[in-house]
Amino acid sequence: MSPRDARLVYSTSGGRTCPTCGWPADRCVCSRHTSAETVPSRVVAKLRIETSGRGGKTVTVVYDLPRNSAFLKALARELKHACGTGGSSTEETVEIQGDQRERIRPLLAAKGWTVKG
Repeated sequence: MSPRDARLVYSTSGGRTCPTCGWPADRCVCSRHTSAETVPSRVVAKLRIETSGRGGKTVTVVYDLPRNSAFLKALARELKHACGTGGSSTEETVEIQGDQRERIRPLLAAKGWTVKG
């Protein structure tokens, strides 16, 4: 059964429920999937290196980006292709394998973005 087919019938907990999906407002399933930020004209991207929790592997993280999954997937694909490595996009970041800051910085600056880090 999908979340769209399920609805709240009775609950002993007080509080608001979402009128669209019927789930409690703090755990609403429909609002998470439909809320995509628009991409602003001036994007500020920040770069950092992470190694913790990755088995000693280094990962370049581009963060403070708009929460727009289509935008992040396209950016991840472009950066992976330009760097020749793997990577992924999460809800609000793009992760590229290895220390790729020197390759990523000029690519983002060429798009007219402000790059920090």
